[in-house]
Amino acid sequence: MRSFRERAGLTLEGLSGVVLVSKSHLSRIETAEYMPPRELPAQLDAAFGTDGIFEELYGLARKEIHPDKYRRRMELEARARVIDEYAGHIVTGLLQTEEYARALFRVSNPRATPDEIEEKVTARLSRQALLTATPAPDLSVILDESALRRAVGGPVVMRDQLVRLIDLVDTPTTTLQMLPFAHGEHALLGGTLTLMTLDDKSSVAYEESSTTGTLLEDPERVGARRRAYDLMRAYALSPRDTGAFIRSVMEALPR
Repeated sequence: MRSFRERAGLTLEGLSGVVLVSKSHLSRIETAEYMPPRELPAQLDAAFGTDGIFEELYGLARKEIHPDKYRRRMELEARARVIDEYAGHIVTGLLQTEEYARALFRVSNPRATPDEIEEKVTARLSRQALLTATPAPDLSVILDESALRRAVGGPVVMRDQLVRLIDLVDTPTTTLQMLPFAHGEHALLGGTLTLMTLDDKSSVAYEESSTTGTLLEDPERVGARRRAYDLMRAYALSPRDTGAFIRSVMEALPR
């Protein structure tokens, strides 16, 4: 893209006026920080007279996985203005307490040294600075019922985790909902999903299993995950009912 733009004697601002995509967005596309929007390749082919080259390149690019997807995900998360998450088996990282996170890291790698575990815990907790940033992003989380019932770290650790969730159920910037077992199957079973709306209004998705993560920036694939998330949210309990459910789970924990 940069090669053809410079060959045509166009600045980023000049190309922006032709394809009607912002200069900053075009700059990030040229440096491979962003997937191009779906309509851009055809516009570039028309602008440069390249007879489908950009359409073919787009077909290849959308299949690529970012080589450093975890770093890239953190960069995007820092720019997110709206974050929507679903977690099927554990409390999502942005809401975890220190001891809850530590219990997860211990069991996921029994051979890790204490220092290695503490490094991971510190990194996870540092992400939570997003929740108190100015401005803080709007965070909506759907937790599967199993994430609330599974006593990670034992009753004491889990009780503290549930207290933290109650504090975030319904605030000016956070909402929490529970998807009950009674709903049955849904499109996001078996993993977690994070949808992020960024400061430039673009959207990305991050899917994660117990061992792998995939960053999605192609608008069609992100849109499909958004539809699955919205359908699931329609069957989740309200924040108020979720808070009541969490309290009932706390009361059932052994002391």
